[in-house]
Amino acid sequence: MSALVDGVRRIAVLRANALGDLLLALPALEALRRAYPVARITLLARSWHADLLTGRPGPVDEVIALPPISGVSEAADGHRAPDDLFDELRGHRFDLAVQIHGGGRYSNPFVRRLGARVTAGLCSPDAERLDRWVPYVYYQHEVLRYLEVASLVGATTDAVEPRLAVTDADRAELARVLGEPRPGLVALHPGASDPRRRWPAERFAAVADRLGRPVVITGTGKERDVVEEVAAATGTSSVQVVDMLSVGGLAALYERCALVISNDSGPRHLAAAVGTPTIGIYWCGNLVNAGPLTRTRHRPLVSWTAACPVCGASGVDLTVARCPHDASWVAEVTVDEAAEQAADLLGLG
Repeated sequence: MSALVDGVRRIAVLRANALGDLLLALPALEALRRAYPVARITLLARSWHADLLTGRPGPVDEVIALPPISGVSEAADGHRAPDDLFDELRGHRFDLAVQIHGGGRYSNPFVRRLGARVTAGLCSPDAERLDRWVPYVYYQHEVLRYLEVASLVGATTDAVEPRLAVTDADRAELARVLGEPRPGLVALHPGASDPRRRWPAERFAAVADRLGRPVVITGTGKERDVVEEVAAATGTSSVQVVDMLSVGGLAALYERCALVISNDSGPRHLAAAVGTPTIGIYWCGNLVNAGPLTRTRHRPLVSWTAACPVCGASGVDLTVARCPHDASWVAEVTVDEAAEQAADLLGLG
């Protein structure tokens, strides 16, 4: 019996978090597009998603930017969804609402209030059940997790690596801001939202020095210090790109790079999604959930550190609270490992 839902003209998909989270959800969105080719797919997300996706080729037809809502589009407590928001969203008359946002404690009640004929998504033990659901188990690759949700409504795909189209507008922005990238450019992204996922800055610099390629170092405003630290440590000529480009412009920059070396972060996913080879520095638990699924062009280097280097608190026991220390959990990855994989991907062997 087919899992496809009959008569679907409007689909709402909830995914309202960070860059890497969006990119890991793209295969599921593509699967929904394939299964429901004439339906209009609306992503319920944030304003930056609208900036990135509006007018961009891909599975999403429109983005509705949600206001801050705790557990849905905002991590902080105290942000209640305004009642008139649901009046507006129900006016879209969604036939199908898909939750690929998390375990569902906060997001499932939100999705049910959309008034869709059929709801589908993830459910942790403490979450309200949807019409069709799969259990949320923490250690599962995010791409496969969301594809499993998509399969609940008959949507499948064989393409598991996320893909994002780079537009002429992205390339024009890059040219306007940075000019023509140098041939053979290698990008370093030494930041990460969780400081424990950051490889030491001097190791990024050491790899760059071994490769002898022109280097660009990317980061957000909050990562400016570590970008400057890498730039100061390398003897290789480098350009620092901090908050100079939109996400689309950054995609165009990575598209022009021969290689991107990055911590586990949204920019590593972005580089991979535009087809650029990557080396990712991963803590073992994060590799399970978010590492690249193929190895021809993407090489994860894995730290098997299982406990805090400072206090010994477990990082793999989900019942243990996060300790207060921010020491790197990926420092055991060596420069030799990264340089060897970089040389292979660049054809320097």
